[in-house]
Amino acid sequence: MRKLISTGSPFEETAGYSRAVVTGDWCFVSGTTGYDYKTMTMPDDVAEQARNALATIDRALTEAGFERGQVVRARYVVTEMAHADTVFPVLGEFFAGIRPAATMTVSDLIKPEMKVEIDVTAFKG
Repeated sequence: MRKLISTGSPFEETAGYSRAVVTGDWCFVSGTTGYDYKTMTMPDDVAEQARNALATIDRALTEAGFERGQVVRARYVVTEMAHADTVFPVLGEFFAGIRPAATMTVSDLIKPEMKVEIDVTAFKG
């Protein structure tokens, strides 16, 4: 059985994707940027963007019937190497005690205001 999770972001409908997809014991959360989806605003600060992205991920996991502690894989994209040192403590706090397998890369994102994007995979089994 496949369950689709949405945040109501206009990007999801326009681009044809779900915030998260649940299949069996797995939950795949799409790349999530730092928008505040209630106001559709993006803070300038990369740490705040990371916090917003992680809060959106937490909500998607909860709606999907998963918990943060079930995250087994995380991928991070930052737009500048210098952002890594700012984002690391935010990630360390969020994933304290969980420590999923993780990868960080440096790359452009699709909108100039986006400085970080995070996706996770969770497993219940």
